[in-house]
Amino acid sequence: MFWKKSQPVEGVNWNTLTSEDQIQELIEESKEKPVLIYKHSTRCGISSMVLDRLERTWTSEDNPIKPYILDLISFRNVSNAVAQSFEVYHESPQVILIKDGKAVYDASHMQVSFDALKHQAR
Repeated sequence: MFWKKSQPVEGVNWNTLTSEDQIQELIEESKEKPVLIYKHSTRCGISSMVLDRLERTWTSEDNPIKPYILDLISFRNVSNAVAQSFEVYHESPQVILIKDGKAVYDASHMQVSFDALKHQAR
């Protein structure tokens, strides 16, 4: 993987987002269950800190969200396509929650929280 986990994390089963073709698949998946995209900058300490905090607070119990992680340094074109497809201004780090094919929530930097995502996913 391209990111470093500081500790084993139970419940986070990251799927990688690496191509623009996957965006349509995410849209379809989001019609069955909420989909999370975490836009991660591998060069940014804040992004790593937010990722670590998200992973430490993530629980699989009563969690309907399917998580994807996007290395926006390696896949900038995919990051740009995500911003355009879901009409969400690009930031990093950033979470975008998709339900029924549309972005229903986004947050960046220290506003990223699992509790907020879980609340929005319901």
